[in-house]
Formats: sequence, C-alpha cells, structure tokens
Amino acid sequence: MSEQRNVWVFIEQDEGLIAEVSLELLAKGQELAQALGGQVWAVLLGHELADQPATLIQHGAQRVLVADHPELALYRTLPYARVLSDLAGQDRPYILLVGATPLGRDLAPRVASALKVGLTADCTDLQIGDYTIRKENRTVKDLLYQIRPAFGGNLIATIVNPNTRPQMATVRPGVMRRGEPDPMRSGEIEMVTPQFRQSDFALQVLSREMRQPGVHLQDSPVIVAGGGGVKSTEEFRLIEELAHLLGGEVGASRAAVDAGLVSREHQVGQTGATVRPRLYIAAGISGAIQHRAGMDQSNKIIAINTDPEAPIFQVAQYKIVGDLAEVLPMLIKALREKTK
Repeated sequence: MSEQRNVWVFIEQDEGLIAEVSLELLAKGQELAQALGGQVWAVLLGHELADQPATLIQHGAQRVLVADHPELALYRTLPYARVLSDLAGQDRPYILLVGATPLGRDLAPRVASALKVGLTADCTDLQIGDYTIRKENRTVKDLLYQIRPAFGGNLIATIVNPNTRPQMATVRPGVMRRGEPDPMRSGEIEMVTPQFRQSDFALQVLSREMRQPGVHLQDSPVIVAGGGGVKSTEEFRLIEELAHLLGGEVGASRAAVDAGLVSREHQVGQTGATVRPRLYIAAGISGAIQHRAGMDQSNKIIAINTDPEAPIFQVAQYKIVGDLAEVLPMLIKALREKTK
C-alpha cells in the first residue's frame, strides 16, 4: 500500500461548468491534506476543457490530472469509471472524494467496487483522527472520519476504513464551505491518456435534453420555508409572498412536501437540499434533526412556531412563539409599508 497521503477530488463538470460541490470539496481537501502532510489533487475528465485546470488550481488544487478525450465529452458510467479507477488504482491516493450528486452517486460505487475499497455515501462532515481496533489492540492514526446522519437522521455516525486505500466518500452539496479563488496560486497540470476497453462503450448517448432547475435554494441569500404547521395552500401562499418580498426562494420541510403543499425541489434537509443562506425563516417547522441537518449553518435563523419547546428554536437566533397565520401577515404588512 502506498504511503502517500494525497487527497484526490473528482471534479464534476458539464460543458465547461464546474459543479459547485467539486469546488467545495477542493476547499475541504486542502484542510484534510494539510492535516495529513499531503497534497490535494483534482481529477478532471472531459473534452475540450479549456481553462478549467487553471480554475481548479486557483481553488486550491496542487496538481490537476486531466483526461481530455472525445469519449469523455458526455458523462457515461463505464468510460468515466474506467479512467478514474485506473488512475486511483495506479497511485492509490489516501482519500478520494466525490460529490453526492446524481452523477457522483452513480460513479463512486463503480470505482469503489473496482478498487475493492469501502465507500461512505452522503457525508455531511469529514475530519482526520485516530481509531483503535480493539480486537487487534492497535491504533491506526490519521484516518478519515466519514461523518453522516444514520437511522433516519436520529443519530450521527462516524465511519472509518482502516484497512484499504483510498478511503472513499461522497459528500452532499452545500455542506462544505467553498473557498475563494486565488489567481496567484500555482500548481501542476498533468495530462493523462485514458485506456478504454471496447466493453466501456456498450452505452451510447444518442441525444440529450437539458432542463434548468426552477428552484435555486443553494444560491439564494434568503429562504422562507414552511413545514407541517402550514395547514393549507392558502397559508402556504403567505410563505411564497414573504419570500417574494425578501427576494428569496421558497423552502419546505418534508412534512410540507408530503402534504402536497409544494414540490419536492423545494425540500430542505437530509433528503433535500443543504443550504447556507444569510437569512432562513422557518415557519411552522418543528425542527426534526433531518431538517436541521440541511439548514442549521444558515447565518441568521428566524423560527415561528406555536410550540415554545419546538426543536427548531435550538438553532434559531430569533424565536417567535405564535401562529404563522397571524405572524406572517404582520411581517408582510411591515415589509410592504417599508418599501412604499
């Protein structure tokens, strides 16, 4: 097993646009690599990648492995898995991180299986620490703590992989803070030649249609979210009106989505989006751990709930005990008068 302690980040990109989660993982990768005394490397696959390698260096990559090939222009599981598993199998990085996007959730298990290593999915935090194997009475130092909610979000599990490398994890978008690019950073770009097999091309892309998402929760500075305490679509319109007045997006807990008050793309929480807005208003949301896992890093949280003991108040800076059907109209009225 190689002793190098490099942290690799798979870079997800589409038509020149690098996924936000990949840039977030580069920032986290720098932190992990520093603790390990290694480097953070980016692995970029695609075709006609232009200045993307330079962008990755600005965001912290010390080396960028670039596989530029026409067969990698569009994502397909088998060619991408072949290239990534070949590279990781040859160099055996200490850690390999992939974004927990639809693409990442498809790719990472294939690579883990090819490398015969473990994989922890949907992590919300990553740390470096030691682990004692009691049966063997030995301590393994500097392992990757792969931290994620478990058992429906009722507890937080810390998972380690002491025996194989790389230690692999997928990480949910939005849970890591993206670093600022530094044009003065320097790094190395290494071009690699992918080696395919004929079986890698069993699937061909004949056409593709792109649909832009209508909701941009992770980019919005303000989110107004409704939960199970919203009793009707009329009350939910108050959520929408307040969000509109504040120039923000509409969010929701799973209870509101399951009740049919709003579509699933608005859901915040463990099974929805992870957000960090400047302002998060939670109206009628009890604050189960599954929801808090997706919004508790917001800069300012205002919670409105009839129950003074609601868990949402544990993470809120401003707490309003009251009926949202009474509180929201007052907030809307005050905002309208202020903008006159």
